[in-house]
Amino acid sequence: MNTIFIVLPILTLLMFDLGLTLRPHDFQLILQRPLPVAAGLIGQILLLPLIAWAVGTFFHLSPLFLIGIMLIACSPGGSSSNVFSMLARGDVALSVTLTACSSLITLFTVPLIMAWTTASVGTSADVQLPVGNLLMQNLVLMAVPILCGLWLRAAKATIALRIHNVLRRIAFPSLILLATLFFLQHRDTIVREFPSLGLTITVLILLAMGGGALLSLLFRLTGAERRTIVIEVGMQNAAQAITVACSPLVFANEVIAIPAIVYALMMNVLLLLYVALSTYFSNRHNSPHS
Repeated sequence: MNTIFIVLPILTLLMFDLGLTLRPHDFQLILQRPLPVAAGLIGQILLLPLIAWAVGTFFHLSPLFLIGIMLIACSPGGSSSNVFSMLARGDVALSVTLTACSSLITLFTVPLIMAWTTASVGTSADVQLPVGNLLMQNLVLMAVPILCGLWLRAAKATIALRIHNVLRRIAFPSLILLATLFFLQHRDTIVREFPSLGLTITVLILLAMGGGALLSLLFRLTGAERRTIVIEVGMQNAAQAITVACSPLVFANEVIAIPAIVYALMMNVLLLLYVALSTYFSNRHNSPHS
């Protein structure tokens, strides 16, 4: 079974659902509170790929896995980050704005970063990147669904809300199904490489979260904003990375997608732990007996 026929509709639905949740007010936050938006985008667009390259090089990843880890690092924020931000008592409006902005900005930054990555290490693995195909695929699979969702939200808000309520219930199970099928197809490689690849990706996520916290400190953000920045920088769109890796128009190489599968697993474990700790300490701080 070719996983591309599973991940394509999942990614399209996720982007359409993101469009359904957006309002013009979400983009006004860029002007109203530029510092937290700038901190989040710097962390996602610039800092995370630099961390991924440093970590992948330090752990001597194979060229295909290094390409894969760079691919997940330069992908936009995951749509489930909004839910995680809410659970962590973060700034949900900021989370939505960052997810929307990163989804649009990375339409153009992903081809640039991945072109540099494949030029640097792709020759040793006989991997080439058709930049034009990647750019066109991003526009069709991400920009168009987001714009369709935006239009439906503006034209038929009630219908958009009903569709969103359905999609948000099936999005996570769909990703779990994708991860399960992918694991079954590549279980030997994943099990064999998990000790080194799992450690590498765990370090990547922890450094990304730490980088988000450091940026929040430098930009003097509030506690709620800081929690959101940590989540946004640490949680990327694994579905998009898998799509780019498996797409016959781009890499057509499922081995490159393996880091994204491992990332999706470790990302949810570490971010859920962060949410639990944030909630615990927030409750203690707000307790009348503290």
